[in-house]
Amino acid sequence: MSSESIARPFHVWRIALPVAGLFPALAWAATGALPEPPAIAGIPIDFILFAIMLLGVALFHHHTLKVALIGLTAITAFKLAFSPFAEGAGLPGFTAHLGHEWVLLANLLGLLLGFALLSKHFEASNVPAWLPRLLPDDWKGGFVLLVMIFVLSSFLDNIAAALIGGTIAGVVFRGKVHIGYLVAIVAASNAGGSGSVVGDTTTTMMWIDGVSPLAVLEAYIAAAVAIVIFGIPAAMQQQRYSPIAKDSAPGVRIDGVRVFIVAAILVTAIAVNVIVNLRFNAWSDRFPFIGAAVWIALLLCVPLRRPHWDELPGAFKGSMFLLSLVLAASMMPVHKLPDASWRVALGLGFVSAVFDNIPLTALALKQGGYDWGFVAFAVGFGGSMIWFGSSAGVALTNQFPEGKSVFAWLRAGWHVAVAYVIGFAVMLIVHGWAPDAPHRPPTATVDGDRTVVAERPVT
Repeated sequence: MSSESIARPFHVWRIALPVAGLFPALAWAATGALPEPPAIAGIPIDFILFAIMLLGVALFHHHTLKVALIGLTAITAFKLAFSPFAEGAGLPGFTAHLGHEWVLLANLLGLLLGFALLSKHFEASNVPAWLPRLLPDDWKGGFVLLVMIFVLSSFLDNIAAALIGGTIAGVVFRGKVHIGYLVAIVAASNAGGSGSVVGDTTTTMMWIDGVSPLAVLEAYIAAAVAIVIFGIPAAMQQQRYSPIAKDSAPGVRIDGVRVFIVAAILVTAIAVNVIVNLRFNAWSDRFPFIGAAVWIALLLCVPLRRPHWDELPGAFKGSMFLLSLVLAASMMPVHKLPDASWRVALGLGFVSAVFDNIPLTALALKQGGYDWGFVAFAVGFGGSMIWFGSSAGVALTNQFPEGKSVFAWLRAGWHVAVAYVIGFAVMLIVHGWAPDAPHRPPTATVDGDRTVVAERPVT
């Protein structure tokens, strides 16, 4: 068989795939409406493929990146050929979708890689080795550390809080961190960010959209209850597994320059986040400001102390896994949530454990009628129940790969799911479901000679 005959099928596929990708676009142009996605028993095939992808991640946790990339490729190919994107069908729709999502993906990549280097700066500063003198000597030391992570996450990105917490835990527990405690670190970082518009990407999205920062503050009612429910069992798990170091090692000297670098990077990230949201929020979805700011601060500090560049390959693999999940989730044909209620908000927390919480938050904001404190707690804290349910979980398991097992995570971190339900219930009893007033003016549409004002529903 000649080399030409062997190569011919590949040439055919190179032509056939782009042409197939145009079929949905041609149907859209002909009818003027996006075609409905193919379904089996009423379930869109897109969701079935995404569920298979998540199942593969759960079963083959030693090959998560390969599974995620294969799943993303399969979902993309299916949507190009048969199922429209929200922005349109076929190749034009896919191109428009990437143009809409690239800022989010670039921000996540910049934060995950930048904060991986930041956590090594923090470890090399010797602050984690000095901290045992401030922490109680028994299980209460582990609980106090979780509270510190909770507070830190209220004004930092939850990725940074989780990585800093993991770095401290690795030192004070002599490198042996129980999976249940890893779950608790992620949960503490997500809980701490749930009531602050600068503590989590989802609450920042609400702020950008016009939700008052005071509207999400009530999430701390549930978060404060939750950290007690999951924090005490997790601290006891850790104390039995590897007790906290009673005292810091003698002669520990804190590297003030590295402490300055860590502070400079964190302050830069917070400042840029606040400035962009207050002054330039119209540009927030056009450029990855926060991710870029972290890297600019990192590079400016290189002359002071050299970063641990060898951390980047491992962090990059973990980051690509998360970005694959986020991009695949963003392609799902989710156009509307059920009518707003506390039951729907409770369900969003469980969905967030397997489905990216950013598109869920965007859908809730578009629909309106929610009590935003409940949504903030649900989508922020709910992702803690599975390791890939939040960016903080993915970042921390890059540091501690033993956490990349869904079954081990669920088995050891059972207390987080319990804390989510109890915390939500307490907030419902104490505060009550009180949907917030529309945070955006009603939209006006023209219907013939009349102007129709569409009010956002409040139920």
